[in-house]
Amino acid sequence: MGPCAGGAVYSPAITDFTFMVKETSHMFITGPDVIRTVTGEEVTFEELGGAMTHAARSGVAAFVGEDDEDTLQRVRYLLSFLPSNNLEDPPAYAPTDDPDRMDERLTHVVPDRPQEPYDMHEVIRAVVDDGEFLEVFPFWAMNIVVGFARLDGRTVGVVANQPKVLAGTLDIDASEKASRFIRFCDAFNVPLLTFVDVPGFLPGTQQEYGGIIRHGAKLLYAFAEATVPRMTVITRKAYGGAYVVMNSKHLRADVAYAWPTAEIAVMGAEGAVNIVFRKEIERAADPEAKRQQLIRQYREKFSTPYAAAERGFIDDVIEPAETRPRLVQALRMLSTKREALPRASTATSPCEAGHGG
Repeated sequence: MGPCAGGAVYSPAITDFTFMVKETSHMFITGPDVIRTVTGEEVTFEELGGAMTHAARSGVAAFVGEDDEDTLQRVRYLLSFLPSNNLEDPPAYAPTDDPDRMDERLTHVVPDRPQEPYDMHEVIRAVVDDGEFLEVFPFWAMNIVVGFARLDGRTVGVVANQPKVLAGTLDIDASEKASRFIRFCDAFNVPLLTFVDVPGFLPGTQQEYGGIIRHGAKLLYAFAEATVPRMTVITRKAYGGAYVVMNSKHLRADVAYAWPTAEIAVMGAEGAVNIVFRKEIERAADPEAKRQQLIRQYREKFSTPYAAAERGFIDDVIEPAETRPRLVQALRMLSTKREALPRASTATSPCEAGHGG
């Protein structure tokens, strides 16, 4: 969001990302003794408010250090990606990694079977400079990955679905984690790079009762209002509303690429065929053979990136190996992007109005 309302200067504080030290730092509102007295629960200091508790369960701790020295090193490394304040661009360095580097490993990273998982970290590290990626909240809401990297020497904020955890679906915690990170990047002029492999929102009564609609809307709003350069790469599944909220062209993403393995549709072929062709399948002499035939036809006609490209939902279908050079070109093209949002009548946050890029 760039400059704060009224042109005020806002600096990234360490409190934007909480650091904790294993086994020596603790945080809680009420301690174990109070809890034991009031509720009868027995819990230790470490279980209640230790570093790994807040890193993996509460989502309070963004980083966990092995000791004080390691934690301070992590602080320094984080600050190397960030500008001094919201009026400046993030620091840029002469790239040591070839901007035109191709990586054939990406050609084989997505499995042939649609239900088979893979590690999105491999994709991220193969694309960014020197494979260096500083992940934020690595132990919490692990079905989505966020963090900082450099591309062509410039800082970028990475947001990516993680197929290895909950098949990459979006749930309440993942939506909260990603939306907060996106808004931080937008406030400090950090371009956003999104990798998409999302089959949908996580179903279930716990998610619905917990307000997945409300939390999912935060992710949509965070991307929609971001004015920094925004790039998207669809690696495999991009289904329904979950695809839309993951920095799609429908939310004004600047550049959107898809790999040939991308499936961009309202839902998976199996589910769509079961709903759309239910009566036709029931009337068939061999319902299962008919179902498989219709699934193949649906995939060929609708679940391909080429159909989406024809409609302008993506800018190009690219070979996985050329992802890095194409993103470098896009980032250079967007380096002068300037976009302003309408100024709010009353500012409710330090950085409510301004511009990014």
